[in-house]
Amino acid sequence: MRQITFNAVQAFNNGRKFRSSNTEVRIEGDMVSLYLHNNKIAERSPDGFYVTNAGWASNTTKERLNGLDGVSIYQKNWNWYLNDKEWNGGWYRIA
Repeated sequence: MRQITFNAVQAFNNGRKFRSSNTEVRIEGDMVSLYLHNNKIAERSPDGFYVTNAGWASNTTKERLNGLDGVSIYQKNWNWYLNDKEWNGGWYRIA
């Protein structure tokens, strides 16, 4: 895991703002959101914890999301899998 991902995930988990290069954690009321290139790729609120690739099936998106607890993404034959289920990249509730 790259240092930027580690730092972003720590901030996301602890509900702290973070910004470095192309990655940002924003706090909006009781919602904590993780952004990559200004695209929201994860959010945690009282309603749950959700992830998306925001339409960008990139290695960087996959790496950032894989840093989050409960998220395991891999690619096989051009298809993405989230927690061992084929995934189209749309919003998905983790917990």
